[in-house]
Amino acid sequence: MKIAQKTIKFLAIIAVSFFTISGFASSTDKKQDNQNDGGRVNTKEEVKEYIQHHLKDSHDFNLWSYTNDAGERVHVSFPLPVILWSSKGLITFMSSEFHHNDDGHVIVEKNGLKFAKIHSKIYELDNGATTVSFDETHHATNGHKVIDLSITKSVFGILMIGLLMLFWFSGLAKQYKTRKVPIGFGRILEPLVLYVRDEIARPNIGDKHYRRFTGYLLTVFFFIWVLNLFGLTPLGFNVTGQIAVTACLAIFTLFVYTFSANKDYWGHVLWMPGIPVFVKPILAIIEIAGHFLIKPFSLLVRLFANITAGHVVLMSLIAIMFTLKKELGVVGATGLSFALSFLIILIEVLVAFLQAYIFTMLSALFIGMAVEEHEHH
Repeated sequence: MKIAQKTIKFLAIIAVSFFTISGFASSTDKKQDNQNDGGRVNTKEEVKEYIQHHLKDSHDFNLWSYTNDAGERVHVSFPLPVILWSSKGLITFMSSEFHHNDDGHVIVEKNGLKFAKIHSKIYELDNGATTVSFDETHHATNGHKVIDLSITKSVFGILMIGLLMLFWFSGLAKQYKTRKVPIGFGRILEPLVLYVRDEIARPNIGDKHYRRFTGYLLTVFFFIWVLNLFGLTPLGFNVTGQIAVTACLAIFTLFVYTFSANKDYWGHVLWMPGIPVFVKPILAIIEIAGHFLIKPFSLLVRLFANITAGHVVLMSLIAIMFTLKKELGVVGATGLSFALSFLIILIEVLVAFLQAYIFTMLSALFIGMAVEEHEHH
């Protein structure tokens, strides 16, 4: 109970510190609103745009939007810090200054420089430019991208889950100092920790080396799993559906098994024993490609593709209540949408765990292959 109470207090502090919710009103027309923030959704084209908007990262944390009686689009959200490295050095401001505009029509001026946000990318306009000029493909011709170090929605989610995990497991570690069996929320965490250690780390890495890597595997497993679960909530997280995030996780695993690999492993990779000499260079090229490219790629693309596909399917089923309203009626379309969405979200809860398990299992397998000590007769 104490850990649960502390967790609630911790989340309350986070909420007070960051979740300063505010409403931003803009008098844009319906078409522009749909392009910028996924506004009203009625047609298949608008559904497609809304799903694409949801899958992208965002510079602000939008909770929901609605149209008020005056016809203005109101966004209930909280802004996030925009941190840019521009031609004049570091520039910072809050994302609310863009007013949820994503097509370059809102210009933010800071330190004599002008910035516009186009398709979630921030551009610095050339000297003398007051508006963004576009070519046929809607790319800015009088501006250039800046180095974006902003705390985006995905970064915010990573920081929040990271702090939450640190809070949970530091509490669990403290309990082990005074008692053999944890209490409170620790009772939920302990079986999962033992599962990762005994069913993933030990069988794949071996009794001699598994303790060195259990901490990393636990971190990866819970990080991916909790983020996947948060992605199914109305908060709209899609962190593990960002290929940059899955690529970073795969690179971490690559570093771990590369720098932990023993001489025996590299001997098998670079000069495979027991085969004809003329075949060894060919196998060495294949093994090196597998080590540095194929293994990390299999990790990153599996997680990214499955989570992204799950979000697309779920949101497409929810959209049935709009796209089939004429054919099935309001009650029929809503009922069908609810039934199918409910079933798919149950599957997605399983997929959230399964993808965390697969990523952790493959990471343990690759590490085990790198540290395995072969017997030579």
